[in-house]
Amino acid sequence: MFTTERIKVVEATKEDIDVIIAIESHKENRDYLWIGTYEEHEAEINDPNHVLWLFKEKETERIVGYALARLDMISGIFELRRIAITVKHKGYGREVMEGMIRYVFEVLKMNRFWLDVYPDNEIGIKLYESLGMKKEGVLRQHYKSERGFLDQIIYSLLKSDYLEK
Repeated sequence: MFTTERIKVVEATKEDIDVIIAIESHKENRDYLWIGTYEEHEAEINDPNHVLWLFKEKETERIVGYALARLDMISGIFELRRIAITVKHKGYGREVMEGMIRYVFEVLKMNRFWLDVYPDNEIGIKLYESLGMKKEGVLRQHYKSERGFLDQIIYSLLKSDYLEK
């Protein structure tokens, strides 16, 4: 798919699903994203309108995270549905997000990159805002989890925003 300075991003396969579920279930990730089932991830892998990517260190091949996105090729929309990094405080999240944004606008030729984030994901929010993403609004009590009803903040970056940078 694409590479960054330290990471190569590859398409996930059915053999990777257990690893993805383990990443989602990790105590530092599980409060901030939906944990998919094996069947859901298998369907995403087989769906041409979804991408399920693994992030691997170039030098070691160690998996350091994953992302799931939905593509709307007609409207040029890339929805980042989930992203999780397993190796914290190394800058991998920023590096992967910068590479993903570049890939979305320069290779896929999308017009809009968007995501939602829970308000208590302060690290994610800080990263998205530092990347130039704009807060579009809040879906109030939009998701019910074990933690109760949660708001979701919508952030986006348009191709025109990206080209201005």
